[in-house]
Amino acid sequence: MDEDAVDVTDADDETIQWRRDASTSRTVRLLWTFGVGTFFAAILTVVCWRLYRLAGEAAGGTGHTVVVALIAAIAATVLAVAASSDTERHLERLPVDVPGEKRLDRAVDAAVGTVVMGGVIGLLMGVGRYVSQNELLAVGASPFTFVAAASVPLALVALVLASFLQSVGRLDPEERTIYLYEPEQVIDLAVIEAVSIRRLGDAAVLSLTYAQPDGQYVQGPRRIVVPPAVARDVAALVGSES
Repeated sequence: MDEDAVDVTDADDETIQWRRDASTSRTVRLLWTFGVGTFFAAILTVVCWRLYRLAGEAAGGTGHTVVVALIAAIAATVLAVAASSDTERHLERLPVDVPGEKRLDRAVDAAVGTVVMGGVIGLLMGVGRYVSQNELLAVGASPFTFVAAASVPLALVALVLASFLQSVGRLDPEERTIYLYEPEQVIDLAVIEAVSIRRLGDAAVLSLTYAQPDGQYVQGPRRIVVPPAVARDVAALVGSES
C-alpha cells in the first residue's frame, strides 16, 4: 500500500497537509530509482567493460574471471545491505560518514537501481554479443543493443515523471485556499470555475479551470498533483461554490 502523507493537523483545524516524494510515494520512489539507477548503470557498464578488456589483455582468462567475480561480489554486497533491516548499522563499519535517514534511503535506492539495471543492460549486451558471434539472427545484435540503449531515454522520462508527481502542500477548506510548496504557490479556489480529476497511479492530477473576470488572465498553475483524497476535497469545495 502506498504511503502518501495526508493528514489533518488537529481536531479543531481542518487544514489538510500532504507530501508526495520518494519517501512517501512508492510510484515516485520506483520512477526515481529506475531513472537514477539506469544512468549510473550505463556509465558503470562502460567502465566495467573497459576493465574486463584490459584485464583480459593483461592476464587472459584469469583476468576476466577476476573482474567478473569482483563485479558480482560488489553487486551481491549492495543487495545484501539494501535487504538488511539495519542498513545504517552495516554502513557504520565502513570508513565513511553515514548520511541522514532520507539521504541514506535515496542512496540505497540508487545503488539497488544501479545493480538491477546494470544486470539488465549487461544481460542484453551479452545476449546480443552471443547472438552476433553465432549468427543466430539475420539482424545480429541490433535488437538487444537497441533495447539497452533505449533504457537511457526511458530513464530520463522516468525522472521527469517522478519530478512531476512530487507535491508538497496544504489545503485550507475554511479559507478555500491551496498552499503549494517547492515551489511556493497559492491558489485561491474562489477563482476556480471547475476542476477535472485524472488518476495517475497513486496520484491524482487536478486540471484547474480559472475564471476570467472582465476577460483578464488569472495567473496560476493549470495542473497540480495531489493525493486522491485531496483531489476529491478540492472538487467538492469548487462544486459547492458554483
